[in-house]
Amino acid sequence: MEIRGVWLTNTDSRVMFSRQTIAEAMEFLVETGFNVVFPVVWNKGVTLYRSQVMAQTFGIEIDFYSKGRDPLQEVIEEGHRVGLEVIPWFEFGFASSYQQNGGRILSQKPGWSGINSTGGLVVKNGFEWMNAFDPEVQNFVLSLVLEVVRKYDIDGVQGDDRMPAMPSEGGYDPKTIALYRQEFGRQPPSYHKDPQWVQWRANILTNFLIRLRREVKAIKPNLLISMAPSLYKWGLDEYLQDYIAWIDQDLVDWIHPQLYRRNFWSYKGLVDQLVDVQFRDWQLPKLSPGILAKIGSYCITADDLLKSIDYNRFKGVQGEIFFFYEALRLNNNALATALKKGPYAIPAKLR
Repeated sequence: MEIRGVWLTNTDSRVMFSRQTIAEAMEFLVETGFNVVFPVVWNKGVTLYRSQVMAQTFGIEIDFYSKGRDPLQEVIEEGHRVGLEVIPWFEFGFASSYQQNGGRILSQKPGWSGINSTGGLVVKNGFEWMNAFDPEVQNFVLSLVLEVVRKYDIDGVQGDDRMPAMPSEGGYDPKTIALYRQEFGRQPPSYHKDPQWVQWRANILTNFLIRLRREVKAIKPNLLISMAPSLYKWGLDEYLQDYIAWIDQDLVDWIHPQLYRRNFWSYKGLVDQLVDVQFRDWQLPKLSPGILAKIGSYCITADDLLKSIDYNRFKGVQGEIFFFYEALRLNNNALATALKKGPYAIPAKLR
């Protein structure tokens, strides 16, 4: 098994804006040697599929640009037609909006707001957050995942650095404080990175993942649970993502820590950290890191890309996922050509 994946976005990319561009992208990916695609289905407070959960809860069924289409269904049909597996990516997770002061979700459900130690809305790197510890919020996010699981012929579901996640600044809402006081008989620490307070809240998110896995597998046992968290231990301290617990408790089928660095040597150091320290030998088949191929004006060089894949295989890592698709189309498809002539020349089966 060798995971060769790529994320499909609706930001800085028009692939999902028509069925024709989707079909062309799926054919291009297979020709390049990829075998799995991760299309975004949840961001900016809307879905990229027809959601009855969203229609009933917030009065909006699907992202406005879709204009009568169902982008997820189109990706599934066109991807499966050419032999790609399709794993929907719930990009925003517990984030409600980006630079919109909570957006539609928190304007209609202010009680769902994540609260920091000063009583304000949790905002980090421009993202505004729901309260990921609130059972009602958890039920809502899980209902989106299960809706997709029930309605679509997919191969798995994926969370990332926002699901399950919560900035460690959060957790100072009345419900979470009451839960902490009930267990420990005292107020939570005012310092949001207090190690015990961090771990206690991270455990709540791990329990959410336990529930997500159980309920997804109860509907479709063969679906893959895929997670792309921030790198441990930074991700634990900043976003309460304890993926060491996730892999030790066998909660994920695939895991893709975001090794987002802009040169090979920095990437190599993170792979060493994963393989030599964090993962045991029997856990390595689950691991396929996220590689930053493009963001803004940055694009990885073909040399660094090929070195990264080569080093993955040298360390026993059988796969990777690229962020994101448009990197492959730059400079007359330069990166795709390098992959097709090199490490992806021979097709690879996933299972």
